[in-house]
Amino acid sequence: MTLHPKPLKSASRRALNVGIGLTLCLALWGCGKERAPESSFVLLDGSTLTSGQLQGKVTLVNFWATSCTSCVAEMPDLVATYNKYKERGYDTVAVAMRYDPPSYVVNFAQTRQLPFKVAIDNTGVVAKSWGDVQLTPTTFLVNKRGEIVKRFVGTPNFAELHQLIDKLLAES
Repeated sequence: MTLHPKPLKSASRRALNVGIGLTLCLALWGCGKERAPESSFVLLDGSTLTSGQLQGKVTLVNFWATSCTSCVAEMPDLVATYNKYKERGYDTVAVAMRYDPPSYVVNFAQTRQLPFKVAIDNTGVVAKSWGDVQLTPTTFLVNKRGEIVKRFVGTPNFAELHQLIDKLLAES
């Protein structure tokens, strides 16, 4: 005798799919970090940097705008962090949002003598690929393997950030 299960109703099927998805999600929870998205950064000098080129370094990717007071306020700490760790394999890419006029970004980077890479996301494609970033500042810390380790929305706690950078730089 063969049993033929009754077809599931639409609501039951959805509930089953959600349950399976949740189980999979919980099972995979800690099995790996999210990879940094493939993206191309157009730097102020006109050159292009890809997220793939960041591998091998611990990298901070900071989405910001010249009109964002928190972004402007955190910039000296980003500079100090970069200067503290740059000799140990650390890098920073500051990505200006699409609504930020390029002339403002260039002026800001020059007058503040920003020592790290500054990119302009004039189409919004980079922000979209990094999780549809809308709020600034939003900062991602990426390990040497190209995995996102931490996401900060708002100004990071720089003491916590420095501890995490130290840990990531010590990893092989």
